[in-house]
Amino acid sequence: MTVFHFFNCAILTFGPHAVYYSATPLSEYDTLGTSIKAAVVYLATALVKLICLATFLKVSESDSFDPYQEFLKALIGFIDVAGLYFALTQLTHRNISQNHKFQAVGLGWAFADSVLHRLAPLWVGARGLEFTWDYILQGLEANANLVLSISLAALGSLMWLRKNKPKTLIPIIYLSAGIVATMPSITSYLRRGLGWHFPKVVGFELFTSLVMAFISWQLFAACQRPSA
Repeated sequence: MTVFHFFNCAILTFGPHAVYYSATPLSEYDTLGTSIKAAVVYLATALVKLICLATFLKVSESDSFDPYQEFLKALIGFIDVAGLYFALTQLTHRNISQNHKFQAVGLGWAFADSVLHRLAPLWVGARGLEFTWDYILQGLEANANLVLSISLAALGSLMWLRKNKPKTLIPIIYLSAGIVATMPSITSYLRRGLGWHFPKVVGFELFTSLVMAFISWQLFAACQRPSA
């Protein structure tokens, strides 16, 4: 039963990444190499973030919300944006469209994040004798992160690769990208500052991911239209 619970949680956590790849044109255009390159960039970015966190943040003895520490975490979190910039603009990709490029990069980015942060807790915890909803919620959180990563990659694609975008949309694009990039700090505030429980935080992440995906889709569609 414990192994069955582990496989259920693992499929919920990592299955949507495979489904997204196979159910979209990404598989037809063979963009797996792009996703793997993006995953490698994510791992390098995560290493840089870990070094920065260990260097600039102090170890807190309490679990309370510290605005100064969270502000530093938010600034360090923007290293992810730099990593995405490198993945979108500096990596050598196959001859694929901008639409497929940002999806492949976002998919690889989200998958690497799930493997790095959720595989070990699943393997250790979901195989325990006592059933808990925490690992199912982690799987749902991974799905929200998948949507947010692809949304951030789409917004980054508009910022760095789309030259002829309408000027009226530029502030909205940058604002949306800033919101998505600071989501870890927002959820940290909800947990530590407002005392939200994990299920409520995951529900917020799922709702926010759908909203940001819709906004990103609308912005991308608007920038695709030929200018009058």
